[in-house]
Amino acid sequence: MTTPTPAAATRGYTATKDQLHGRLRRIEGQVRGVQKMVGEDRYCIDVLTQISAIRAALDKVALGLLDGHVQRCMHEGAQQGRTEEMTVEMMAAIGRLLGR
Repeated sequence: MTTPTPAAATRGYTATKDQLHGRLRRIEGQVRGVQKMVGEDRYCIDVLTQISAIRAALDKVALGLLDGHVQRCMHEGAQQGRTEEMTVEMMAAIGRLLGR
C-alpha cells in the first residue's frame, strides 16, 4: 500500500510560472552581460545603466508576484479568516522589497 503524496501547493504565480521563468532567465542574461561589461572595462555609466535596467526588471517581477499573492493567496486567506495575519506578512514583504 502506498501513501498518497500531497498535491503541490498552488501559488499566486502558478498560472504564469512559464512567463516568470522566462523573465528570470532574461534577467540572468542581463546580469551575465554586466559581468562581461566589467570584465571588458566598459564605461561606468553604461554599466550603471544596465544595472538600472536589471533592477527595473526585478521590480516588475516582484510586482507581478505581489499581484498574484493578493489575487489568490490573500483571497484564500480571507476565506479562511486569516486576513490580518496575511496582511502583516504581505506588508513585511513589501517593506523588504522597498529596503525598509
